[in-house]
Amino acid sequence: MSTKHRLVFFGNERLCTGLDTTSVATLKALVEAGYRIELVVASHHAARSRRQRPLEVEAVAKAHGIPVLVTTGAAEIKQRLVKLRPTAGVLVAYGKIVPPAIIDLFERGIINLHPSLLPRFRGPTPIEQAILDGVTKTGVSLMRLAAAMDAGPVFAQHEVALSGRETKAQLAEELLGAGAKLMIKYLPGILDGSLQPVPQDHAQATYTRLITKADGVIDWTMPADRIERQIRAYLGWPGSRTTLAGHDVTITAARVAPPRPGLENTKDVRPGLKEPGTVLRTDLKELAVACGQDTLVIERLKPAGKAEMTGQAFLAGRPL
Repeated sequence: MSTKHRLVFFGNERLCTGLDTTSVATLKALVEAGYRIELVVASHHAARSRRQRPLEVEAVAKAHGIPVLVTTGAAEIKQRLVKLRPTAGVLVAYGKIVPPAIIDLFERGIINLHPSLLPRFRGPTPIEQAILDGVTKTGVSLMRLAAAMDAGPVFAQHEVALSGRETKAQLAEELLGAGAKLMIKYLPGILDGSLQPVPQDHAQATYTRLITKADGVIDWTMPADRIERQIRAYLGWPGSRTTLAGHDVTITAARVAPPRPGLENTKDVRPGLKEPGTVLRTDLKELAVACGQDTLVIERLKPAGKAEMTGQAFLAGRPL
């Protein structure tokens, strides 16, 4: 616990694209640990429906008597910080580039919580990319913010093993919780200078990109396991959309069907060698779709304008 250090918290509404998973876990942890937070900075773009509801990070700050600055203007932020003379900043899911002129105002810099094991998955969508790539582990990193995107030296990391069934929301929640604990554990050493960060190996860096609505359209020529990962990575937004039996649907849960006996060693194990995108009914009367490799069983989906339902319920009354 520390009250002598003056902190500024940078945080917004979403940790990953289209997901209302917030940065407040770390803010709450800092408050509960007794840290002196002078200001919370958020940016207007963080809430798509700001006119209808306040940012959660704003509500938490106000509940603890912490001033809040909601702005997109670097000049306004700098003006407030010059008056505060803060020791350090803590940044979680801020979603905006912080210019060097602001970083340099902090005696101990800005400590950024990034949801990946840097230098892997730098950029705006590390959670989605970890799921899409099918990695067996990811994690969170505490780094000192630098001018280049996610390129600052790293103070500490925490690994999280993946089961291969996580959705974006589930993984985000787990990483946020782990990140808050990591921050509380190592922040004292960062503030008193006893913990020094280690430079990243920039040659090993990989980068993620912004996701668009178009990314949610399913390409059935892709292997079934890749499409299944997409469904989990894009759950919520942009969603995984397609047309099945003449109906526009968003698939919300699926699994890869096991290969048919006798075809284990062939690359193309589609039942009957159907064209990718062909709607099938399995022996168990489940809804399935032929893919470029293997077959995908649709467990749950949401037809346009209707409630979410099981794949079997969708098949009812739709003879194939």
